[in-house]
Amino acid sequence: MTSPAEQYAAFRRRERLQPLNDFAADLPFDLDSYQRDACEAVLQGKGVLVAAPTGAGKTVVATFAVTRALQDGRKAFYTTPIKALSNQKYREYLAMFGPERVGLLTGDVAINPRADLVIMTTEVLRNMMYANSPDLDNLSVVILDEVHYLADRFRGPVWEEVLIQLPAQVQVVSLSATVSNAEEFGAWLAEVRGQVEIVVCERRPVPLWQHVMTRNGLVDLYIPGQTDDAAPRLNPELAPLRAARRSGPGHFSRGRRHYGGPHRAGGPGGALRTPPRPAVIEALDREALLPAIFFVFSRAGCDDAVARCREVGLRLTDKSERDRIREIIEAAVATIPGADLDVLGYQAFLAGAEAGFAPHHAGMLPVFKQAVEVAFGLGLIKAVFATETLALGINMPARTVAMDRLDKWNGSEHAALTPGEYTQLTGRAGRRGIDIEGHAVVVVHRDFDPEAMASLASKRTYPLRSAFRPTYNMAINLIERVGRTQARDVLELSFAQFQADRAVVGWAREVRRYDEAITGYEQAMVCDKGDFAEYAELRRRLGQLEKQASRASAAARAAEREQILRGLKRGDIVRVRQGKYSGTALILDTGTDGPGGPGPLVLTERGPVRRLAARDLAGGLEPITWISLPKRFNGRDPQARRQQAAKVAAAVRASFQPPSPMPAAEAPAPTEPCASAEPPEPAAPTGPPGP
Repeated sequence: MTSPAEQYAAFRRRERLQPLNDFAADLPFDLDSYQRDACEAVLQGKGVLVAAPTGAGKTVVATFAVTRALQDGRKAFYTTPIKALSNQKYREYLAMFGPERVGLLTGDVAINPRADLVIMTTEVLRNMMYANSPDLDNLSVVILDEVHYLADRFRGPVWEEVLIQLPAQVQVVSLSATVSNAEEFGAWLAEVRGQVEIVVCERRPVPLWQHVMTRNGLVDLYIPGQTDDAAPRLNPELAPLRAARRSGPGHFSRGRRHYGGPHRAGGPGGALRTPPRPAVIEALDREALLPAIFFVFSRAGCDDAVARCREVGLRLTDKSERDRIREIIEAAVATIPGADLDVLGYQAFLAGAEAGFAPHHAGMLPVFKQAVEVAFGLGLIKAVFATETLALGINMPARTVAMDRLDKWNGSEHAALTPGEYTQLTGRAGRRGIDIEGHAVVVVHRDFDPEAMASLASKRTYPLRSAFRPTYNMAINLIERVGRTQARDVLELSFAQFQADRAVVGWAREVRRYDEAITGYEQAMVCDKGDFAEYAELRRRLGQLEKQASRASAAARAAEREQILRGLKRGDIVRVRQGKYSGTALILDTGTDGPGGPGPLVLTERGPVRRLAARDLAGGLEPITWISLPKRFNGRDPQARRQQAAKVAAAVRASFQPPSPMPAAEAPAPTEPCASAEPPEPAAPTGPPGP
């Protein structure tokens, strides 16, 4: 039995949660536990970070926050990264709250901008803050949808500027895909926004199955029938694809333009060929896996895919669906003159849409894209060929997501998809409340690697890294718009600086640990037998002196060697003191002065003609004597070498023999030695003749 105090506490909790219970009662589904936790934080006035998989229902939290603001007579802003998502959210909330209370602000559209709830792109909100717009008055809550977009290298800093500069009293609800460092991001939000509740959900509401599309049909990426707790293993049926990748790209070939039906024969060789996009759509239709979003990472590729489907006569709709699609599209373009529609390729677009497939990318006319979104959302269009922008929260329910590549152009190069990007794209598959499972399909293509796909599909670590990189241009614009002080705050309070500071803290901790270790070693080096540090210093100084002496000796030897080399002449006979060609040598060419030039060319005492290298000259050269050389001596002629070698040997022997004694008649008369006389100086040696 509960106490009166406990009963009163339970009553107060029910009373406090009544607005949430009323909101939940109007929903066609029960709230998940993470949704309820996040909504309770909103009800308490806290900021909220909700990190959950794509399609898990994060928008419910945003809708509750917006509903609370409107009930309190306050304003709410809902921001998105792209116009298409803003347009879709506008249509959703328009149906929910009515045209008087909902507005839209994008770069090219302004509808009811003074409404209580305004949907806009994040850049619009940033510009409103820079301009001190009066529309910010009475603002209660801001929804930052797809907030993980702040990692985008081009537009990501906008989210950080908004989070830093929004007035402190504005409640912020941030919706993010699953990231592995949600706690770190939430800690930064708490630094710049105040109290923030972090709510993380890692479970997809609809299970997702991974497949590979080959010319022979769909193949499961993993071995079928594995239990959830077992580590997934690649399907052995994909072994030919791995072997082809190791053998080289020649095993793959692009499909032909004209498609004549699915290719199911030919064994593994057929499976290695890239199936045409119309064949992929027909295969998905046979497997009851439509509607599907087919991501093609280029606008031209999306348009080409639709054209190929029209060429082969692909049709996915019945007559009633075609009539309804035509009504939607004609209503969307009703205000556009017919001549303009002809220029825009309207008839081809309409024909493809009526057949059940259409493109969706930023290069299309906005009314065309909106018509595609409406028709696809109603299940009329069965396949949409789209660029990756369609993965950013746009609610176009699909049973299957297909991709024809695992890399994309990132603005500067073709880069492999990251696990986070792959999860964002495939997260569109599986409609909550409609499908019991979703399907992700990657089409076999040149350089396809099933192991790389498995790595993308299984990885669950997606760290959020700030793309905020202050530049001179950014700093100047900030100072111009908000002043020096606020500009400094923006730069110092960014998530990038927060992450950098945390790294600095770690480095400082390492430095402190090493300093403490060094102090301990210094204390241990002192004992009653002497100071080891002094001994180590003496050894260090002795080593330096030895190195200096060695360098001086080497320099002296080098100087002596250079002096000898500069004095060499053609015909000199020298003794090479060390090296491979040590012994007597005849100088045929003196080479070039200086350490970088070629050494002397010599006839060695063993016969070959060689040019001495630095290692041969390391021990120096000892001059012996000199002989005359022919002007056109050919060192390649063996006979000439033998003749010169004989002359060298004779000259060397003569240089070591004493002179012959003089005849007695010519000898001078002996004289008495004088004690003070100096011994006679030896006669100057006779040098070689001049040139």
